Amino acid sequence: MKFSTKALTLAILSSTATMTMAADDALSKLGLSFSGSAAVTSDYRYRGITQTGNDAAVQAGFTLSHNSGLYAGLWGSNVNFGSPDPHLELDPFIGYSTTLDGFASKPILDVGVWYYSYPSASDLNWVELYGKLIFKNAFAEGDSILTNINYTNDYAGADANSWNVNVGYSVPFGSTGFGGVANVGYTVVTDDDKYDFNGDDNYVDWKAGVTYTFKSLPTVTAELAAIGTNIDTKDMTDSVKRGVETGAVFTLTKAF
Repeated sequence: MKFSTKALTLAILSSTATMTMAADDALSKLGLSFSGSAAVTSDYRYRGITQTGNDAAVQAGFTLSHNSGLYAGLWGSNVNFGSPDPHLELDPFIGYSTTLDGFASKPILDVGVWYYSYPSASDLNWVELYGKLIFKNAFAEGDSILTNINYTNDYAGADANSWNVNVGYSVPFGSTGFGGVANVGYTVVTDDDKYDFNGDDNYVDWKAGVTYTFKSLPTVTAELAAIGTNIDTKDMTDSVKRGVETGAVFTLTKAF
């Protein structure tokens, strides 16, 4: 019986691997590739602001890419904006990515559209346009600089124009498995009569942390970072303050 069970298990695993390889081969013949990730985090912070009331989140996403540079995907996470607001965010996106070979640094240009969707509260749904430039091996082997600019005319579903700019940097610390990450962002809402950040029309967010990629599991990365904003916390409750003040966030991510 033990032998039969073991044989059946091996057969299932073998057939699953074969089907996966066959699916990958079929996608490859069409010029397509599939990638994704799954993560658990101690606090879902969006541009420095908690989306889960400082509670943990489970997140996952996938992207289907074509060798022309076109791609599309879906990303999701639990959220908690307070009852009876939504508890699920599900974001489809579509874009185009290409390497700018005409430049010596060969940066990657990435442009697209991201749709923030809350299935149980569609009045909060909104669309954002984004453009990114990614520079690899800028200062050290394996490092990366990310710059992006985003625009929407319906920030957080409030029918307000908003811009966001962000600069991020990541670098491995040699072959130790450890690395560093840092970024700073700026968000402004030009229609502050429709939406504001505790009385201000803009705020700055930041992140600084360390990462570790497990040598035995190279697709698994752990990150511990300090994340926060400069939003004025005057008259905020303690729980709301924690959602915008600097706090430690731990995230474990599995890429596939």
